[in-house]
Amino acid sequence: MQIAVVLFDRFTALDAVGTYEMLVRLPGAETVLVAERPGPVRNDAGSLALAADRGRRTAPRGRRGPRRARPVRADGQRGLLDWLRAADVSSTWTASVCTGSLLLAAAGLLRGRRAASHWLALGHLERYGAGATGERVVTDGRYVTAAGVSTGIDMGLTLFGRPAGDEHAQAVQPLTEYDPRPPYDAGSPRKAPAHLVEEFRKKSRFILT
Repeated sequence: MQIAVVLFDRFTALDAVGTYEMLVRLPGAETVLVAERPGPVRNDAGSLALAADRGRRTAPRGRRGPRRARPVRADGQRGLLDWLRAADVSSTWTASVCTGSLLLAAAGLLRGRRAASHWLALGHLERYGAGATGERVVTDGRYVTAAGVSTGIDMGLTLFGRPAGDEHAQAVQPLTEYDPRPPYDAGSPRKAPAHLVEEFRKKSRFILT
Protein backbone atom coordinates (compact mmCIF):
# COMPACT_ATOMS: atom_id res chain seq x y z
CA MET A 1 0.00 0.00 0.00
CA GLN A 2 1.23 3.49 -0.87
CA ILE A 3 0.16 6.63 0.99
CA ALA A 4 1.01 10.08 -0.36
CA VAL A 5 0.72 13.16 1.86
CA VAL A 6 0.57 16.27 -0.33
CA LEU A 7 2.44 19.42 0.69
CA PHE A 8 2.41 22.82 -0.93
CA ASP A 9 3.92 26.16 -0.11
CA ARG A 10 2.60 27.65 3.17
CA PHE A 11 0.95 24.43 4.38
CA THR A 12 -0.03 24.17 8.05
CA ALA A 13 2.37 21.84 9.84
CA LEU A 14 -0.06 19.88 12.02
CA ASP A 15 -2.31 19.20 9.03
CA ALA A 16 0.46 17.16 7.48
CA VAL A 17 2.31 15.83 10.51
CA GLY A 18 -0.72 14.77 12.56
CA THR A 19 -2.07 12.54 9.81
CA TYR A 20 1.40 11.33 8.85
CA GLU A 21 2.21 10.32 12.43
CA MET A 22 -0.81 7.99 12.48
CA LEU A 23 -0.54 6.50 8.99
CA VAL A 24 3.23 5.97 8.96
CA ARG A 25 2.64 3.26 11.57
CA LEU A 26 0.43 1.22 9.24
CA PRO A 27 2.09 -2.20 8.68
CA GLY A 28 3.12 -2.83 5.10
CA ALA A 29 2.44 0.72 3.94
CA GLU A 30 4.85 3.15 2.30
CA THR A 31 4.11 6.74 3.34
CA VAL A 32 5.74 9.54 1.36
CA LEU A 33 5.56 13.33 1.27
CA VAL A 34 4.72 14.74 -2.15
CA ALA A 35 4.99 18.29 -3.49
CA GLU A 36 5.25 20.09 -6.82
CA ARG A 37 8.90 18.99 -6.84
CA PRO A 38 11.12 17.06 -4.39
CA GLY A 39 12.80 19.03 -1.62
CA PRO A 40 11.91 21.38 1.25
CA VAL A 41 8.46 22.99 1.49
CA ARG A 42 7.87 25.82 3.98
CA ASN A 43 4.92 25.99 6.36
CA ASP A 44 2.57 28.97 6.71
CA ALA A 45 4.77 30.59 9.37
CA GLY A 46 7.86 30.16 7.23
CA SER A 47 9.67 28.71 10.24
CA LEU A 48 9.49 25.00 9.41
CA ALA A 49 10.31 23.03 6.29
CA LEU A 50 9.40 19.44 5.48
CA ALA A 51 11.27 17.64 2.73
CA ALA A 52 9.06 16.20 0.00
CA ASP A 53 10.25 12.75 -1.06
CA ARG A 54 8.80 13.04 -4.54
CA GLY A 55 7.37 15.48 -7.01
CA ARG A 56 3.82 15.02 -8.22
CA ARG A 57 4.94 13.51 -11.52
CA THR A 58 6.55 10.58 -9.70
CA ALA A 59 4.13 10.38 -6.77
CA PRO A 60 2.36 7.12 -5.91
CA ARG A 61 -1.22 6.94 -7.09
CA GLY A 62 -2.66 5.67 -3.83
CA ARG A 63 -4.37 7.00 -0.72
CA ARG A 64 -3.43 10.54 0.02
CA GLY A 65 -4.33 13.52 2.13
CA PRO A 66 -4.09 16.94 0.52
CA ARG A 67 -3.23 19.53 3.10
CA ARG A 68 -4.58 22.88 4.04
CA ALA A 69 -4.62 25.40 1.20
CA ARG A 70 -4.78 29.10 0.69
CA PRO A 71 -8.19 30.08 -0.73
CA VAL A 72 -8.69 27.95 -3.80
CA ARG A 73 -8.22 29.74 -7.11
CA ALA A 74 -9.01 27.11 -9.71
CA ASP A 75 -6.84 28.75 -12.37
CA GLY A 76 -3.84 29.07 -10.08
CA GLN A 77 -4.15 25.49 -8.82
CA ARG A 78 -4.80 23.88 -12.18
CA GLY A 79 -1.81 21.53 -12.07
CA LEU A 80 -2.62 20.31 -8.56
CA LEU A 81 -6.31 19.84 -9.36
CA ASP A 82 -5.44 17.83 -12.46
CA TRP A 83 -3.11 15.64 -10.37
CA LEU A 84 -5.81 15.08 -7.76
CA ARG A 85 -8.27 13.96 -10.43
CA ALA A 86 -5.74 11.60 -11.97
CA ALA A 87 -4.69 10.14 -8.61
CA ASP A 88 -8.32 9.71 -7.59
CA VAL A 89 -8.97 7.30 -10.46
CA SER A 90 -6.96 4.51 -8.82
CA SER A 91 -6.89 5.51 -5.15
CA THR A 92 -8.41 3.33 -2.45
CA TRP A 93 -9.20 6.38 -0.33
CA THR A 94 -9.13 10.07 -1.18
CA ALA A 95 -8.72 12.16 1.95
CA SER A 96 -8.17 15.72 3.12
CA VAL A 97 -7.60 17.75 6.26
CA CYS A 98 -8.93 21.24 6.95
CA THR A 99 -9.33 23.31 3.75
CA GLY A 100 -7.75 20.56 1.70
CA SER A 101 -11.36 19.58 1.07
CA LEU A 102 -11.73 22.79 -0.94
CA LEU A 103 -9.13 21.41 -3.33
CA LEU A 104 -10.95 18.11 -3.64
CA ALA A 105 -14.21 19.99 -4.19
CA ALA A 106 -12.64 22.32 -6.76
CA ALA A 107 -11.40 19.22 -8.58
CA GLY A 108 -15.03 18.07 -8.78
CA LEU A 109 -14.53 15.07 -6.49
CA LEU A 110 -16.97 16.02 -3.72
CA ARG A 111 -20.00 17.13 -5.70
CA GLY A 112 -23.12 15.73 -4.05
CA ARG A 113 -21.09 14.27 -1.17
CA ARG A 114 -21.00 15.16 2.51
CA ALA A 115 -17.70 16.68 3.55
CA ALA A 116 -15.89 18.41 6.40
CA SER A 117 -13.61 21.43 6.37
CA HIS A 118 -12.48 24.20 8.70
CA TRP A 119 -15.60 25.86 10.11
CA LEU A 120 -14.70 29.19 8.50
CA ALA A 121 -14.56 27.53 5.05
CA LEU A 122 -17.81 25.56 5.04
CA GLY A 123 -19.62 28.12 2.88
CA HIS A 124 -16.98 27.87 0.19
CA LEU A 125 -17.23 24.07 0.29
CA GLU A 126 -20.93 24.35 -0.48
CA ARG A 127 -20.19 26.58 -3.47
CA TYR A 128 -18.48 23.60 -5.09
CA GLY A 129 -21.57 21.43 -4.66
CA ALA A 130 -20.53 19.53 -1.54
CA GLY A 131 -22.77 19.04 1.49
CA ALA A 132 -20.79 20.81 4.21
CA THR A 133 -21.00 19.43 7.75
CA GLY A 134 -19.68 20.51 11.13
CA GLU A 135 -18.41 17.01 11.94
CA ARG A 136 -14.75 16.32 12.73
CA VAL A 137 -14.34 13.44 10.26
CA VAL A 138 -16.76 12.55 7.48
CA THR A 139 -16.69 9.39 5.35
CA ASP A 140 -18.78 9.39 2.18
CA GLY A 141 -17.98 6.43 -0.03
CA ARG A 142 -14.21 6.34 -0.43
CA TYR A 143 -13.81 10.04 0.37
CA VAL A 144 -12.73 10.95 3.91
CA THR A 145 -12.54 14.59 4.93
CA ALA A 146 -11.57 16.12 8.25
CA ALA A 147 -12.26 19.52 9.79
CA GLY A 148 -9.58 21.95 11.03
CA VAL A 149 -5.91 21.14 11.66
CA SER A 150 -6.02 18.85 14.73
CA THR A 151 -8.71 16.61 13.24
CA GLY A 152 -6.10 15.14 10.91
CA ILE A 153 -5.07 12.90 13.81
CA ASP A 154 -8.63 11.58 14.08
CA MET A 155 -8.76 11.05 10.34
CA GLY A 156 -5.42 9.26 10.38
CA LEU A 157 -6.71 6.84 12.99
CA THR A 158 -9.94 6.36 11.03
CA LEU A 159 -8.01 5.44 7.90
CA PHE A 160 -5.56 3.28 9.86
CA GLY A 161 -8.42 1.17 11.20
CA ARG A 162 -9.82 0.35 7.77
CA PRO A 163 -7.11 -2.08 6.59
CA ALA A 164 -5.52 -2.84 9.98
CA GLY A 165 -8.68 -3.31 12.05
CA ASP A 166 -10.00 -1.57 15.13
CA GLU A 167 -7.69 -3.27 17.61
CA HIS A 168 -4.55 -2.21 15.75
CA ALA A 169 -5.85 1.35 15.48
CA GLN A 170 -6.66 1.34 19.18
CA ALA A 171 -3.10 0.22 19.91
CA VAL A 172 -1.78 3.35 18.21
CA GLN A 173 -3.62 5.60 20.66
CA PRO A 174 -1.77 4.59 23.84
CA LEU A 175 1.53 4.37 21.95
CA THR A 176 1.13 7.99 20.85
CA GLU A 177 -0.75 8.85 24.08
CA TYR A 178 -3.51 10.41 22.04
CA ASP A 179 -6.00 11.11 24.82
CA PRO A 180 -6.83 14.80 24.35
CA ARG A 181 -7.89 16.77 27.40
CA PRO A 182 -7.48 20.42 26.36
CA PRO A 183 -7.05 23.01 29.12
CA TYR A 184 -9.89 25.07 27.62
CA ASP A 185 -13.24 23.84 26.32
CA ALA A 186 -13.27 26.24 23.37
CA GLY A 187 -12.28 24.05 20.46
CA SER A 188 -15.25 24.73 18.20
CA PRO A 189 -17.37 27.80 17.29
CA ARG A 190 -20.17 26.32 19.41
CA LYS A 191 -17.97 26.35 22.51
CA ALA A 192 -15.65 29.30 22.03
CA PRO A 193 -16.59 32.74 23.44
CA ALA A 194 -19.03 34.37 21.02
CA HIS A 195 -16.98 37.56 20.66
CA LEU A 196 -13.94 35.55 19.55
CA VAL A 197 -15.96 33.60 16.99
CA GLU A 198 -17.34 36.85 15.60
CA GLU A 199 -13.87 38.38 15.44
CA PHE A 200 -12.55 35.37 13.55
CA ARG A 201 -15.43 35.54 11.09
CA LYS A 202 -14.80 39.22 10.40
CA LYS A 203 -11.10 38.70 9.80
CA SER A 204 -11.34 35.42 7.96
CA ARG A 205 -10.43 35.22 4.29
CA PHE A 206 -13.25 32.69 3.95
CA ILE A 207 -16.05 35.19 4.61
CA LEU A 208 -18.59 34.96 1.81
CA THR A 209 -19.47 38.18 0.01
